[in-house]
Amino acid sequence: MTGRASITHLFVYGTLRPGDVRWSLLAPYVADDGVADTVSGSVFDTGRDYPAAVFGNSGTIRGRTYRLRAPSIADCLAALDHEEGTVEGAYRRVVVTTGGGVAAWAYEYGRGLDLIRIASGDWFDR
Repeated sequence: MTGRASITHLFVYGTLRPGDVRWSLLAPYVADDGVADTVSGSVFDTGRDYPAAVFGNSGTIRGRTYRLRAPSIADCLAALDHEEGTVEGAYRRVVVTTGGGVAAWAYEYGRGLDLIRIASGDWFDR
């Protein structure tokens, strides 16, 4: 098993993807163009212009996996933790294994809203 400190990738499925509103927050920290990837789980429309993911069930979430720039990985994760509201409990940062076999950080939904499942598993195809 990979130690959490050695994880250098991030899986994104929503507003952190290129073309959406928060890509500019992530862009300075990525070391590559990323790859189209998947993670087991479901993605939901929160009704607030951003998605929520729940990992590990039988569905498929579509997104991209990026390698983060060293040595700024800790800075990147701190900025994203703040933006994603991990302190308030909106999201929590977890480790997922992507369809490509990469251990990556990802943000999972952490508190209750009335959520609408996105059948395609893709925030951009809702």
